[in-house]
Amino acid sequence: MTIIDRARDWASHDPDPATREELNRLIDSAVSSTADGAAATELESRFAGPLTFGTAGLRGRVGAGETRMNRAVVTRATHGLMSWLNEQVDGTPTVVIGCDARHGSADFRKAAAGVVAAAGGRALVLPAQLPTPVTAFAVRHLGADAGIMVTASHNPPDDNGYKVYLGGRVAPGPAEGVQLIGPADAEIADAIAAAPPADEIALAWEKAEHVDVLDAYLARAGEIGRTFPAADGARPNLRVVLTPMHGVGGSTAVRALEAAGFTDVHLVPGQAEPDPDFPTVAFPNPEEPGALDLSMELAREIDADIIIALDPDADRCSTAVPDADAPGGWRQLTGDEIGALLGEFLASRGENGGTAEAPVLANSIVSGRLLGRIAEFHGLRHETTLTGFKWIARTPGMIFGYEEAIGYCCDPGHVRDKDGVTAAVTMCSLAADVKGRGRTLRDELDDLARTHGLHATAPLTFRVADTSLISEGMRTLRSTPPRELAGSPVVECVDLLDGYRGLPPTDGILLITRDDDRVIVRPSGTEPKLKCYLEVVLSVEDGGPVPHGTAGARLERIRSDMAAATGMG
Repeated sequence: MTIIDRARDWASHDPDPATREELNRLIDSAVSSTADGAAATELESRFAGPLTFGTAGLRGRVGAGETRMNRAVVTRATHGLMSWLNEQVDGTPTVVIGCDARHGSADFRKAAAGVVAAAGGRALVLPAQLPTPVTAFAVRHLGADAGIMVTASHNPPDDNGYKVYLGGRVAPGPAEGVQLIGPADAEIADAIAAAPPADEIALAWEKAEHVDVLDAYLARAGEIGRTFPAADGARPNLRVVLTPMHGVGGSTAVRALEAAGFTDVHLVPGQAEPDPDFPTVAFPNPEEPGALDLSMELAREIDADIIIALDPDADRCSTAVPDADAPGGWRQLTGDEIGALLGEFLASRGENGGTAEAPVLANSIVSGRLLGRIAEFHGLRHETTLTGFKWIARTPGMIFGYEEAIGYCCDPGHVRDKDGVTAAVTMCSLAADVKGRGRTLRDELDDLARTHGLHATAPLTFRVADTSLISEGMRTLRSTPPRELAGSPVVECVDLLDGYRGLPPTDGILLITRDDDRVIVRPSGTEPKLKCYLEVVLSVEDGGPVPHGTAGARLERIRSDMAAATGMG
């Protein structure tokens, strides 16, 4: 079939009048006598192949066609999921369905629930516009066999997505409530490919059950915060600036913080309510430059103690702290700094995760190596996993896990995924404890550097319009890796496709220098980016100053060297 034939066939089976009309207009433009080729190119993009389960399930631009996120794609994806679930479990599969506030999210949630109910499943529909971690919580809390979360997390405004969690009957033990991995993802993909056209799939929205677990989730979040009193038993007042980045985490995070005893919380006015267009930020991601500008303005105005920034579906959490040496008097912590602070805080509190074995701190391979030193110091085990919480959250005995991309799992017994809301509660508990002792979070970081060495990390990211440049950059590195970084010889160069220290193969390159600097390069699993993860480790003299400036300068030299080495500088 030609692209035009495939597009016409898809349009004839599209159950959504809006996307069907959109696609028919595009077809007409592509075949008209005055066509300029742009419409044909757009059709090729929309039929470049079906969306497949990747790092975070399905993700794509909202629009008509098999390569876009739309009701037809969601309907067929859910049919494939239900076909697979009906083969995996005895009796009636139970599926929880939630959604954020992005374009199309509520409609996609309704379509997914209708398919589940019509396919013989029990569809438990959460209220619209709730954080992703509430859906992850609901899978374990309700004993569901699967969870569907309609979200594109921190992707650009035009995107949406479809994330799948598996319950205990399908994925028992520490995998209960975790995002799916292989072989389930490939098996479900095969079932989706075998699904009939969307308009031939039965829907039974009227049979869906509406459930609400938010109060239970908030009660647990408050319990987490109340287990971390200040050293003298009295928690000082903590003034918090909170931004949900135009996403769905604002009211939930405020209620969670209040349940934990934090009542002096100030939402950034221009970013407080859900808005799928994310009007005040270039990208709705707290890590992006400028994303916290409004938060810092408010923090200076009210003399806040801490800034908490959530991404749009509130599964990620960033933090900024007062810093007289930073421009504007505030500094955003790196994802690795937050991970080290939270890991030290939880490890020092003697958490055991309900297991008799030594508890585990876990992080992805691209995250910094400081958490491993912290675990060893406290007599805990440490595990390194592949990138992504579908790997981190599967770690047996884990009491805390994180990835450098501001994802933190502080309560794995209840949410087996990254959770920005409970991370915010835990970070504010730490900040209150530190404030009560007359110290700052920067003091805590410096103490970690004096104990374990300064582990300074930084990202180097190349966003591209042409994704072939990513493959070309990886080929360049594999064929001609750098011989030295920041003047130190590269003593270890590992192609992660061959596996590494017991980890399964993954697309990436790892470099370690004689000075113990480390770089990992990999393609992003969710965005058109080539990502480099840089880490410098420097010793700190006993009682001496922490060499932040030296580390920063060294990171800049490595950044320049890697830009040249990838050919993307």
